[in-house]
Amino acid sequence: MSCYYRETNMLYGGDYNPDQWPQEVWEEDMRLMAQAHIHIVTLNVFSWAALQPDEDTYDFTKLDAVMELVRANGLKVCLATSTGAHPAWMARKHPDILRTEKNGMKRKFGGRHNSCPNSPAYRTYAPRLAAKLAERYQKFDNLAAWHISNEYGGECYCENCEKAFREWLKKKYGTLEEVNRSFYTAFWGHTFYDWDDIVLPNYLSEHFVDDATGVERTMFQGISLDYRRFLSDSMLECFQLEYDAVKKFMPDIPVTTNLMAAYKGLDYQKWARSMDFVSWDNYPAPSDRPSQTAFCHDLMRGLDGQKPFVLMEQTPSVTNWLPYNRLKRPGEMRLLSWQAVAHGADAIQFFQIRRSIGACEKYHGAVVDHAGRADTRVFREVTQLGEELEKAGGLFLDGRTPAQAAIVFDWDNWWAVEYSAGPSILMKYLDAVQDFYQAAFALNVPVDIISTEDELLPYKVVLAPLLYMVKRGYEEKLTDYVRQGGTFITSYFSGIVDEHDLVDVGGYPGRLRELLGIWVEENDALPQGEHNAFSYCGRRYPADILCDLMHLEGAEALGVYEEDFYAGMPALTVNQYGKGKAYYVGTHANEAFYQTFLEQVFLQAGIQPLQQTPFGVEAAVRENVRGRFLFLLNHTPEKKTVVLEGRYEDLLAGRIYQDHEELEIEKKGVCLLREL
Repeated sequence: MSCYYRETNMLYGGDYNPDQWPQEVWEEDMRLMAQAHIHIVTLNVFSWAALQPDEDTYDFTKLDAVMELVRANGLKVCLATSTGAHPAWMARKHPDILRTEKNGMKRKFGGRHNSCPNSPAYRTYAPRLAAKLAERYQKFDNLAAWHISNEYGGECYCENCEKAFREWLKKKYGTLEEVNRSFYTAFWGHTFYDWDDIVLPNYLSEHFVDDATGVERTMFQGISLDYRRFLSDSMLECFQLEYDAVKKFMPDIPVTTNLMAAYKGLDYQKWARSMDFVSWDNYPAPSDRPSQTAFCHDLMRGLDGQKPFVLMEQTPSVTNWLPYNRLKRPGEMRLLSWQAVAHGADAIQFFQIRRSIGACEKYHGAVVDHAGRADTRVFREVTQLGEELEKAGGLFLDGRTPAQAAIVFDWDNWWAVEYSAGPSILMKYLDAVQDFYQAAFALNVPVDIISTEDELLPYKVVLAPLLYMVKRGYEEKLTDYVRQGGTFITSYFSGIVDEHDLVDVGGYPGRLRELLGIWVEENDALPQGEHNAFSYCGRRYPADILCDLMHLEGAEALGVYEEDFYAGMPALTVNQYGKGKAYYVGTHANEAFYQTFLEQVFLQAGIQPLQQTPFGVEAAVRENVRGRFLFLLNHTPEKKTVVLEGRYEDLLAGRIYQDHEELEIEKKGVCLLREL
């Protein structure tokens, strides 16, 4: 049974905004959705202004009509609470709801994500509306899920947030003495004597923009890191208020909010623990690589114990906010949709069903374009995908990815790395993770994305790139994993600080030193365009961004630097520890290195590729009680040939392939195979 909507077939649909259209258009929309095999609509995402025209009045007349219409036409509903943008009257009567920017500027009404998460007014009116909606529509048997707010994000630096931040710190640290210790306020005489001495870290206090680079910096990493955590927690509390309001009336209907993949602002691993299922919005740029999109799917799947997720939004054709909004080429929407299913999606949905005619999203793609016709290229492609999903039925639902390798991803670490005062502005956490993920993707080795709280023992190989922050106790978890036979990989500038961004003294990599069998003495940050070099497996690779100058303390050097005063010092090491191994990649290299390195590590760990494929053809697998399913996705503009390893049934073409038989995949094509 699917984790989403408790359905027996994969649902297909998207955001529908009938309140933007006269009622005579609605019936035509019902006809077009049926033609496109659409089964579900997300309603009421931005309707707060229409639902509540003043403090005491609620008007559900139009929403009632829409709810009745979609029910009569056999459509299921994912009902949103509309709280992603507050009404104008609320900003006028309750200015505490307006956000304050990092520079101290108080915003006026406008935009979206425009509500302060610590505003008393917002925390009163938002859950109240959610409760009224749940109470009103609890009898609707086609209500399949709840959608709280929309794409939470942004920041606020108002007085309410400052007061709430002090209370958050009191709860976390207990005493001012502990706050002073954790923030290292002895530096520059920043000692706090009273809780009211603590002010927000923004451009009025600790933050500044480096004139030379344009990069935002902070002078006190500890307080800036905690404010990131606080803002994420504040918005999560707002989500929880609405969640509880809905559950009071509809305890059995699952609740979600749409996430945004690798969104830096919110700790989604913490958020997922409060959501009934994970959903997210996939909007890759035309220049994004297939591995980047696959990583986002795997990241979302990993938020909730590798359970399936919902693709809540994608465009069927074009976005509207990029500098150049290029059309999805023929077959591209289908390819990206099946890639989502291959990596764990149990439902496919679009933004939007009908294209709006005004404001900033009027040129964003839709199932039904401004022409309002069913004979457009996009509508035909949407219909084809609907037919294929209908044909597949529930075959893939609740399918899991049988990964033997995992990458540790941690929002705290991401924030801390990029708040770090040195050694290099080129050091980006997401890029470091992608270096290793892209290599595994190219090798057709499935990877789970896990948190620091997840178990390690189920995996043969665990990677934690740029593990700058090692939280108390995590080194013991890693050590135990390797001791019992696991293979661990980390990279440059790891093991440096604890969870407060305080350096672990005694030599880098801190509490990972014994496990890795090395001691890092210095870090050489190379300016953009400069590089050193090292050799591995008979090939020479560049060493750039950061070069860790290390000494062996039991580890073996697999590659050494070739240039500068540290020529001959280890650049790449492996340490035998207990029954396992721990690798340290002491510098940043190129794509060829990461692929060669992981290929060797996976081979030694007994991890095999899912399928050998030509360049540009992705292989992914899902397994459930109905079988093992191989997805072959051709991301290139050319026809490709794959020699299959095993016997398979082609689920779309209805034919059987024998072991070692050739299979041709059209450009931007998809093959869905069931193992026999």
